[in-house]
Amino acid sequence: MSRRAILAAALLLQASGAAVAIDYASVARTAILYETSSLQARKLAIIHTGTPVEIVVTSPDLQWVKIRDPGGGMTWVEGGALSRQRTVLVTAEQAAVRRDANAGAPVAFEVARDVVLEFVSAAPDGWVKVRHVDGGEGYLRATEVWGT
Repeated sequence: MSRRAILAAALLLQASGAAVAIDYASVARTAILYETSSLQARKLAIIHTGTPVEIVVTSPDLQWVKIRDPGGGMTWVEGGALSRQRTVLVTAEQAAVRRDANAGAPVAFEVARDVVLEFVSAAPDGWVKVRHVDGGEGYLRATEVWGT
């Protein structure tokens, strides 16, 4: 199906009132990205543990998943390499994780671009609650991360 046909189908679903949700997961273990859904397919890259991915389609037998990675690439990965544990990738050069979901809240800690954080929950007004591997928690603007 062409990109144009997919967009048209999504717009039709939205117009009909149907919910169109983006499904995210994370990489459970370092894995190989393939051009198609086969171990014999061309190997394109390696994706590292924790990286958030968007699930585009899953094969009927759940063995393969077509994903969009944070860079926008669309590839296939073995289904067992993914986890339903959500993560986000910091896209801002430097981001302040705040104690509450507002710009005036005290800073809990700061993170740099490409840091992976656990996605805890969505928060009001365009914020997301995140947790650092070291245990620190707080809120980031959704515009400063990929994977929400």
